[in-house]
Amino acid sequence: MMDEENLKQIARLAKIELKEEEVKEFSPQIRSILALFDEIDEVETEDVKPTFHVFGLKNVFREDAASPSLAGEDAIKNAPKKERGYIKGPKIM
Repeated sequence: MMDEENLKQIARLAKIELKEEEVKEFSPQIRSILALFDEIDEVETEDVKPTFHVFGLKNVFREDAASPSLAGEDAIKNAPKKERGYIKGPKIM
């Protein structure tokens, strides 16, 4: 069960500074949240198949087919900045 000392220990490990009034305020809230997990643990799931995706979709792959690349000016015509036939990007360093 989560008591105030456990909360202080967890806060210390998470490097969170809690005032004493915050500890008193959060302790019952955390206990109620953990009680919800106890309720979830009580749900019977023996005959329930694991669900990884709610829509039941599967990966759809297509054949990797080579296609012609854009040629010269067509490849850079929409670039915001160009220089000598290349796309010009911002300086990093």
